Amino acid sequence: MTGFASKVRTALALGLPNIVRAGSYRLGVKLGLNPVRQLQAEMPHGPFFLPVEQLVPKTAPAMVGWQSSALLFSHWPFTVSKQPPDWLANPFNGQRVAAPERGWWQIPDFDPAVGDIKLIWELSRMDWVLAFAQRARQGDDKALGQLNDWLADWCAHNPPYRGPNWKCGQEASLRVMHLAMAALILDQVRTPAIALRDLVKLHLQRVAPTVQYAMAQDNNHGTSEAAALFIGGSWLAVLGIDEGERWQRMGRRWLENRAARLIGPQGSFSQYSLNYHRVMLDTFCMAEVWRRQMNLPAFSERWQSRALAATQWLRHMVNPVNGDGPNVGANDGARLLQLTDTAYRDHRPSVQLAMALFAGQRAYSEDGPWNRSLQWLGVKVPTGTAPSTSDYVADDGGFAMLRRGLAMAMLRYPRFRFRPSQADALHLDLWLGGKNLLHDAGTYSYNTDPQWLNYFGGTASHNTVQFDERDQMPRLSRFLLGDWLRTSFLQPLTRDEKATRLAAGYRDGQGASHQRKVELCDTKLHVLDDVAGFKHKAVLRWRLTPGDWKVEGAPNAPRLTLAETGSPVLTVNANVQITRCELVQGWESRHYLEKTPVPVLEIEIHQAGTLTTELHWTA
Repeated sequence: MTGFASKVRTALALGLPNIVRAGSYRLGVKLGLNPVRQLQAEMPHGPFFLPVEQLVPKTAPAMVGWQSSALLFSHWPFTVSKQPPDWLANPFNGQRVAAPERGWWQIPDFDPAVGDIKLIWELSRMDWVLAFAQRARQGDDKALGQLNDWLADWCAHNPPYRGPNWKCGQEASLRVMHLAMAALILDQVRTPAIALRDLVKLHLQRVAPTVQYAMAQDNNHGTSEAAALFIGGSWLAVLGIDEGERWQRMGRRWLENRAARLIGPQGSFSQYSLNYHRVMLDTFCMAEVWRRQMNLPAFSERWQSRALAATQWLRHMVNPVNGDGPNVGANDGARLLQLTDTAYRDHRPSVQLAMALFAGQRAYSEDGPWNRSLQWLGVKVPTGTAPSTSDYVADDGGFAMLRRGLAMAMLRYPRFRFRPSQADALHLDLWLGGKNLLHDAGTYSYNTDPQWLNYFGGTASHNTVQFDERDQMPRLSRFLLGDWLRTSFLQPLTRDEKATRLAAGYRDGQGASHQRKVELCDTKLHVLDDVAGFKHKAVLRWRLTPGDWKVEGAPNAPRLTLAETGSPVLTVNANVQITRCELVQGWESRHYLEKTPVPVLEIEIHQAGTLTTELHWTA
């Protein structure tokens, strides 16, 4: 009965309109009632991009990637040759999708032989279109030929609405946006090849009938599909395609709707994820770049204010030293609008572009690769620079950033208007300069053994307290947690000459409570964890930066030191007996499908009490 009640509460939290939208979509597709099942089209034949003549090369360098090699999910090496890749095979094991001639609705999400369908989709997101277009713009005729050859081969092996690469409206939308940005780079927006125009049209025919399902997800599916309809629809309207104007209006309406619904006033996005936030923000940037390119009316003031708030959220979450940030929330390797060879975890190109578009300022005053996206897209680099990032609280999503000197700490507390993807309440991340001292685990994979699915999304993979070996919220399905937590205790952020302080807490569905008080000083992190209401035990975990950590000290006051540097030093004590203090091996995933070991300190107590942690470092 408890499980049933949890499902009912979760369904109500998701929202009945969204459940009706998703349910009616699935039923309509299954029964053939949704018009998407009746779609038919002829695949266009190239060339898709015309010869580049009399175009002045860009001052920004083209990407090095996608010449002889590339990185799938921005991490895994992939050999690039003149021959196009196999669009219907898992690039890691070579297994091909069985019977790819089937209608897309007959293709499973998780094929036991092929694995996660994301592995099939990765190459068909067409990141390579941007890289080839860059080199073509710089006068490389071979790159233009390769661009057209690969597009022709993709079309030959992916007939309209058949096979895995037509299964998802968001995947179709990402292709539309990348094709549009490539046309902008090559100055072929107003006079595109007929084949390119027709390729965009048949993609929008796939997106439009199922857009309600995307909106029911309350995530980046909706923002992506809305942006594709707006960009592609306005493009086709200018080219005289009748449906273009309708798709443009639909896209604009949903873009406005998604900004108002999914982005909070302080900038938090519905997916509570650093990487998905970047995906959404890059999508909004492409929509705004395109709107300016086509001289279309501006989006509403509310849309612009939410886009700016989302920009500031990401700017404050990112470490300006290297562009990295907390590995918070789901992280599946998604990355759009790749116009630089910067690392996957370097968010500065996205931050700089969004700041230029929505704030009219630079985020980073010095020149660097973060300016290249602006140069490629014809966006003027602003002269003014925004003030340096400081303390920042986005209460609309439960994020607090504390900064002192070189130190940056993030406290995650539960503010769930939308479904959480990880049981990470009161997780604490700590950075010193460009180094992540206290880590979040990441995601690893959506299609893996239950052991790893539960670990990476569960409480044990975060710097917080776990009660009675259970997660803070029960897992109801692969992508859904139940009994969403609520913050029951919050002390606002304060700052004085000595420290920056903030505290938050919750009580879970089984009566266990956790209050965490954080104090960040110039050379010290001080954390008080008050825990109560659990049945058997509570385990505090600190996920440490890899290194040769040594445990010293008394049983009730352990001390950890990092042997090779002598700094930092971490100490823990409690006002009750510590029954276990152990340094164990944990795991983290900084890139999709990557899993690496990390040391984890576990402190276990069997009665309610207060745990005090201090981490010291040299200035």
